[in-house]
Amino acid sequence: MTTTTLVIVAIVVAVAALALAWMYTARRRREHLRTRFGPEYQRTVQDLGSAQKAEAVLQEREKRVTAYHIHELSAEERSRFADAWKKAQAKFVDDPAGAVTEADLLVTEVMTARGYPMSDFDRRAEDLTVDHPGVVHHYRHARDIAVRHSRKSASTEDLRQALVHYRALFADLLEAPHHPARRSA
Repeated sequence: MTTTTLVIVAIVVAVAALALAWMYTARRRREHLRTRFGPEYQRTVQDLGSAQKAEAVLQEREKRVTAYHIHELSAEERSRFADAWKKAQAKFVDDPAGAVTEADLLVTEVMTARGYPMSDFDRRAEDLTVDHPGVVHHYRHARDIAVRHSRKSASTEDLRQALVHYRALFADLLEAPHHPARRSA
Protein backbone atom coordinates (compact mmCIF):
# COMPACT_ATOMS: atom_id res chain seq x y z
CA MET A 1 0.00 0.00 0.00
CA THR A 2 1.15 3.45 -0.82
CA THR A 3 1.11 6.36 1.59
CA THR A 4 -1.68 7.98 -0.40
CA THR A 5 -3.85 4.88 -0.12
CA LEU A 6 -3.27 4.70 3.63
CA VAL A 7 -4.22 8.36 4.04
CA ILE A 8 -7.40 7.87 2.00
CA VAL A 9 -8.35 4.76 4.02
CA ALA A 10 -7.68 6.64 7.28
CA ILE A 11 -9.86 9.56 6.12
CA VAL A 12 -12.69 7.22 5.08
CA VAL A 13 -12.52 5.40 8.43
CA ALA A 14 -12.47 8.71 10.33
CA VAL A 15 -15.48 10.06 8.38
CA ALA A 16 -17.36 6.79 8.94
CA ALA A 17 -16.58 6.91 12.67
CA LEU A 18 -17.78 10.51 12.88
CA ALA A 19 -20.97 9.66 11.00
CA LEU A 20 -21.64 6.73 13.33
CA ALA A 21 -20.98 8.88 16.40
CA TRP A 22 -23.33 11.59 15.09
CA MET A 23 -26.05 9.01 14.36
CA TYR A 24 -25.65 7.47 17.82
CA THR A 25 -25.86 10.87 19.52
CA ALA A 26 -28.93 11.88 17.50
CA ARG A 27 -30.62 8.58 18.32
CA ARG A 28 -29.91 8.97 22.05
CA ARG A 29 -31.20 12.56 21.99
CA ARG A 30 -34.38 11.46 20.20
CA GLU A 31 -34.97 8.63 22.71
CA HIS A 32 -34.33 10.97 25.63
CA LEU A 33 -36.86 13.46 24.30
CA ARG A 34 -39.44 10.76 23.55
CA THR A 35 -39.08 9.42 27.08
CA ARG A 36 -39.03 12.82 28.74
CA PHE A 37 -41.95 14.35 26.83
CA GLY A 38 -44.08 11.26 26.27
CA PRO A 39 -47.12 12.03 24.10
CA GLU A 40 -46.02 15.67 23.81
CA TYR A 41 -43.10 14.52 21.62
CA GLN A 42 -45.42 13.15 18.94
CA ARG A 43 -47.80 16.09 19.29
CA THR A 44 -44.93 18.52 18.68
CA VAL A 45 -43.63 16.51 15.71
CA GLN A 46 -47.12 16.58 14.22
CA ASP A 47 -47.55 20.32 14.88
CA LEU A 48 -44.17 21.25 13.39
CA GLY A 49 -44.08 18.70 10.58
CA SER A 50 -40.66 17.21 11.32
CA ALA A 51 -38.88 15.38 14.10
CA GLN A 52 -35.82 17.59 13.73
CA LYS A 53 -37.79 20.82 14.25
CA ALA A 54 -39.75 19.28 17.13
CA GLU A 55 -36.60 18.09 18.85
CA ALA A 56 -35.06 21.55 18.64
CA VAL A 57 -38.22 23.08 20.17
CA LEU A 58 -38.41 20.46 22.93
CA GLN A 59 -34.73 20.88 23.78
CA GLU A 60 -35.26 24.63 24.04
CA ARG A 61 -38.23 24.09 26.37
CA GLU A 62 -36.17 21.74 28.49
CA LYS A 63 -33.35 24.28 28.68
CA ARG A 64 -35.73 27.13 29.53
CA VAL A 65 -37.50 25.20 32.31
CA THR A 66 -34.19 24.05 33.79
CA ALA A 67 -33.40 27.73 34.41
CA TYR A 68 -36.57 28.20 36.49
CA HIS A 69 -36.53 27.70 40.24
CA ILE A 70 -39.19 24.99 40.33
CA HIS A 71 -39.53 23.23 43.66
CA GLU A 72 -41.81 20.88 45.56
CA LEU A 73 -44.53 22.26 47.76
CA SER A 74 -44.17 22.06 51.51
CA ALA A 75 -46.53 19.79 53.43
CA GLU A 76 -48.39 22.87 54.65
CA GLU A 77 -48.81 24.22 51.12
CA ARG A 78 -50.01 20.85 49.82
CA SER A 79 -52.56 20.65 52.64
CA ARG A 80 -53.78 24.21 52.06
CA PHE A 81 -54.14 23.66 48.32
CA ALA A 82 -55.85 20.29 48.81
CA ASP A 83 -58.41 21.94 51.11
CA ALA A 84 -58.97 24.72 48.60
CA TRP A 85 -59.51 22.11 45.88
CA LYS A 86 -62.14 20.31 47.95
CA LYS A 87 -64.01 23.61 48.37
CA ALA A 88 -63.82 24.39 44.65
CA GLN A 89 -65.03 20.92 43.75
CA ALA A 90 -67.90 21.09 46.26
CA LYS A 91 -68.95 24.40 44.72
CA PHE A 92 -69.70 22.65 41.43
CA VAL A 93 -73.16 21.48 42.52
CA ASP A 94 -74.47 25.02 43.00
CA ASP A 95 -72.21 26.95 40.65
CA PRO A 96 -70.50 24.83 37.92
CA ALA A 97 -69.04 27.84 36.11
CA GLY A 98 -67.70 29.32 39.34
CA ALA A 99 -66.15 25.99 40.31
CA VAL A 100 -64.34 25.76 36.97
CA THR A 101 -63.09 29.33 37.27
CA GLU A 102 -61.90 28.58 40.79
CA ALA A 103 -60.19 25.37 39.61
CA ASP A 104 -58.35 27.30 36.89
CA LEU A 105 -57.20 29.91 39.42
CA LEU A 106 -56.14 27.20 41.84
CA VAL A 107 -54.04 25.43 39.20
CA THR A 108 -52.39 28.76 38.40
CA GLU A 109 -51.75 29.36 42.11
CA VAL A 110 -50.12 25.95 42.54
CA MET A 111 -47.95 26.52 39.47
CA THR A 112 -46.88 29.88 40.85
CA ALA A 113 -46.13 28.39 44.27
CA ARG A 114 -43.99 25.72 42.63
CA GLY A 115 -41.99 28.34 40.73
CA TYR A 116 -43.45 28.32 37.24
CA PRO A 117 -43.54 31.77 35.65
CA MET A 118 -47.06 32.83 34.77
CA SER A 119 -46.90 34.08 31.22
CA ASP A 120 -49.53 33.35 28.59
CA PHE A 121 -51.39 30.04 28.56
CA ASP A 122 -49.43 28.53 25.67
CA ARG A 123 -46.10 29.18 27.41
CA ARG A 124 -47.43 27.72 30.69
CA ALA A 125 -48.60 24.60 28.86
CA GLU A 126 -45.23 24.26 27.11
CA ASP A 127 -43.40 24.64 30.42
CA LEU A 128 -45.58 21.97 32.00
CA THR A 129 -44.69 19.50 29.25
CA VAL A 130 -41.15 19.28 30.58
CA ASP A 131 -41.98 17.80 33.99
CA HIS A 132 -45.67 16.91 33.56
CA PRO A 133 -46.01 15.55 30.02
CA GLY A 134 -48.57 12.93 31.01
CA VAL A 135 -51.14 15.45 32.25
CA VAL A 136 -50.62 18.62 30.23
CA HIS A 137 -53.30 17.49 27.79
CA HIS A 138 -55.75 17.80 30.69
CA TYR A 139 -54.73 21.44 31.05
CA ARG A 140 -55.31 22.09 27.37
CA HIS A 141 -58.72 20.36 27.38
CA ALA A 142 -59.86 22.19 30.52
CA ARG A 143 -58.72 25.49 29.07
CA ASP A 144 -60.54 24.83 25.78
CA ILE A 145 -63.77 24.18 27.69
CA ALA A 146 -63.27 27.30 29.81
CA VAL A 147 -62.84 29.37 26.63
CA ARG A 148 -65.98 27.80 25.13
CA HIS A 149 -67.81 28.62 28.34
CA SER A 150 -66.74 32.25 28.12
CA ARG A 151 -68.50 32.27 24.72
CA LYS A 152 -71.59 30.70 26.31
CA SER A 153 -71.15 27.47 24.33
CA ALA A 154 -70.27 24.97 27.07
CA SER A 155 -72.83 22.76 28.76
CA THR A 156 -72.85 21.75 32.40
CA GLU A 157 -71.42 18.39 31.32
CA ASP A 158 -68.61 20.24 29.53
CA LEU A 159 -67.90 22.15 32.74
CA ARG A 160 -67.86 18.90 34.68
CA GLN A 161 -65.31 17.55 32.21
CA ALA A 162 -63.22 20.71 32.63
CA LEU A 163 -63.21 20.19 36.39
CA VAL A 164 -62.12 16.57 35.91
CA HIS A 165 -59.28 17.73 33.64
CA TYR A 166 -58.20 20.43 36.08
CA ARG A 167 -58.27 17.87 38.90
CA ALA A 168 -55.87 15.54 37.06
CA LEU A 169 -53.38 18.35 36.50
CA PHE A 170 -53.87 19.75 39.99
CA ALA A 171 -53.20 16.35 41.60
CA ASP A 172 -50.02 15.90 39.57
CA LEU A 173 -48.76 19.39 40.39
CA LEU A 174 -49.55 18.91 44.06
CA GLU A 175 -47.85 15.55 44.45
CA ALA A 176 -45.17 15.40 41.78
CA PRO A 177 -41.61 15.76 43.01
CA HIS A 178 -39.41 18.14 41.13
CA HIS A 179 -36.56 16.69 39.05
CA PRO A 180 -33.99 19.47 39.04
CA ALA A 181 -31.61 19.98 36.17
CA ARG A 182 -32.54 16.96 34.07
CA ARG A 183 -30.52 17.57 30.97
CA SER A 184 -30.76 16.09 27.53
CA ALA A 185 -28.23 13.50 26.46
